[in-house]
Amino acid sequence: MKLIWLGHSAFRVELGEAIILIDPFLRGNSKFTGDFAAATEGATHIVLTHGHDDHIGDAAEIAVASGAEVVSNYEICMFLQSQGAANINPGNTGGAIDCGAFSVSLTQALHSSGTVFNGQSIYLGSPNGVVIKPRQGPTLYHMGDTDIFSDMALIDEIHQPKIGLVPVGDRFTMSGATAALAVRRFFSFETVVPCHYGTFDLLSPDPSAFVAAMQGAPTQIAALQIGESLAL
Repeated sequence: MKLIWLGHSAFRVELGEAIILIDPFLRGNSKFTGDFAAATEGATHIVLTHGHDDHIGDAAEIAVASGAEVVSNYEICMFLQSQGAANINPGNTGGAIDCGAFSVSLTQALHSSGTVFNGQSIYLGSPNGVVIKPRQGPTLYHMGDTDIFSDMALIDEIHQPKIGLVPVGDRFTMSGATAALAVRRFFSFETVVPCHYGTFDLLSPDPSAFVAAMQGAPTQIAALQIGESLAL
C-alpha cells in the first residue's frame, strides 16, 4: 500500500490496480500546489467522508472524467450522480461496501454534513469516518471530521485498523491534544498520519501539538508534507 497526503484531509491510496482518492479537495486548496492531473491519474474509486465542500472538493469532476466509482453515503452519492457521476456505490453507517480489491465501512463521526448548491442549502446525510479494508494489506481508518467519542473503542475492536488518518486542526475537529488522547486511549494503530490542519487561518497551522502529545506512545507518527508518500 502506498499512501500520499494531498493536503487537508485528501489522500491518494494505491492498492495495486485500485487507486483510491479520499476527500479530494485539491483545486480549492491554496496549499495544494501539486499537479492535479498527476494526483488524480488512474483513480478507480473516490471515497468521501461527508458533504462539506472542503471534503467533496473535486469529486464530481474527477468522477465524470475518469469513471471512478464514488463510495459514500446515499445522499452524497445521489448528489454527485445529479452532477454526472454515473458510477456510484452508496452505503450508510455500519455496513460494509464491497469494492472488489477492498471494502469500505462507514463509521460514526461527530460533525455535520451539507453544502450550498445553486443557492440552496442541501443536506448530505450523516457525517462519517471510513474504514478501508484491502483484501491484502493493513486496514486504514480515515476519521473524517470529528470530535473524540468513546465508541471509537468499538471501531478499533470491530475493524482493528493499523493506519489512522486523524484530524488535528482544532475548531472544526479535535485539537492536537484531544486527537492524541483518542489515539492513545482507543486505538492500536501502528502508524498515524495527522491531517486537517494548516489549510485555513482558522485551523492550527501545524500538527506540533498532536506530535508533542503523542510522545512516548508506541505508534509511529508520520507528519507528511503535502505530496509526500508513505509505503505501508
